[in-house]
Amino acid sequence: MRSWLNRLMLGAAAVAALLGVAMSGPTAQPKDVVIGVLYPTTGPTAQAGIDSKVAAELAVEIVNGKHDLDLPLARTEGLPNLGGAKARLVVVDHQGKPELGQSEAERLITQEKVVALYGAYHSSVSATASQVAERSGIPYLSGESSSPTLHRRGFKWFFRTSPHDEHFSIAMFEFLKEFQAKKGVKFPTVATFYEDTLFGSDSSRVQEKLAGEHGYKVVEKIAYRSRSTSLTSEVQRLKAAGPSVLLPTGYTNDAILFVRTARELDYNAPMILTQDSGYIESDFITAVGKDADGIMSRSVFSLDLAAKKPMVAKVNAMYKAKQGKDLNDNTSRSFTGMIVLLDAINRAGSTDPEAIRKALFTTDLKPSQLIMPWKGVKFDPATGQNESGTPLITQWRGGQLKIVWPFELASTDVLYPLPKWSERK
Repeated sequence: MRSWLNRLMLGAAAVAALLGVAMSGPTAQPKDVVIGVLYPTTGPTAQAGIDSKVAAELAVEIVNGKHDLDLPLARTEGLPNLGGAKARLVVVDHQGKPELGQSEAERLITQEKVVALYGAYHSSVSATASQVAERSGIPYLSGESSSPTLHRRGFKWFFRTSPHDEHFSIAMFEFLKEFQAKKGVKFPTVATFYEDTLFGSDSSRVQEKLAGEHGYKVVEKIAYRSRSTSLTSEVQRLKAAGPSVLLPTGYTNDAILFVRTARELDYNAPMILTQDSGYIESDFITAVGKDADGIMSRSVFSLDLAAKKPMVAKVNAMYKAKQGKDLNDNTSRSFTGMIVLLDAINRAGSTDPEAIRKALFTTDLKPSQLIMPWKGVKFDPATGQNESGTPLITQWRGGQLKIVWPFELASTDVLYPLPKWSERK
């Protein structure tokens, strides 16, 4: 009798234990949510990568803490729908090398067990790393990479918050059209000047197409090797061609080298309108100083926005306290993309990749929830591209990037034509 009773009690205990597991399993919450972040923290674009990494880390600090900001999750602590779990970043260095980005993405997924991947500044690295994410069924969100091809591969796990180079290039040609009408000038010719990775090649292709549609003659289309140590022959070709508008695309070292070579060879372009990246970085302005004055760039951010969005100044002060410099176009996009990803993970209420993917597709952030001058963040269900990003045109003036277009948002007039080198101090 006692043996039978013992067996009955043991059986009941086992059933209770199983029921306990079944009941507690779905409600159990992780202590932290691990996100893999890919940036170049060594190599030619290391400073841009480090600055972007700090911006992503700031987004995590704001979400993990409690702050008086209108950003998603800022006023709570951690991720409320995951029991207050904290986000944790695992950052890897891809050095700007696509093959290294690919292997590091694989390691983050298989060894670090990340719930999502984020990065990677370089479009060429985002291309390979997001392929790994796609095969593995892990969400990949890019805050900065701007090649238009990235969201057109039929991927179901790829997302991008920032406008891409077609958005930016369309805005650049809209600016040129409006500027000519406003000032009564005519730009008959353009030239493209670009580094030869995915970023530069795609940028030039789009710009050449748009130039034809707008009636400009492309007098030069110059590709140079990424990480070149000399641009003398290329700048000599630009000087001989004499385009009305020069359209450069390059990373930081390229941008510095171009400006120094242009001065050395006395190449005086009437207007320089760049595809962001190296031409807006702090290292660029530190290296070339006043020689940057008048160079314009497509952009999505300027500290001028603080006049209409006080939150911009608050977030910038937090970033500056960490990194000793202001937010710029790239770092503001890194910050915003991470906020969007964390918001989606929280709304998913789960670390399950499919739940996070679905939550990303239901993202609908409003302008008041962003530091950017965008209409919002809402992803195209077919491509994962945010179609609500709003480009700006900015111009270096006295060491600061000022908004010059759209004209209704401008904080200063466009400096045109650029002063010749002989006229500069």
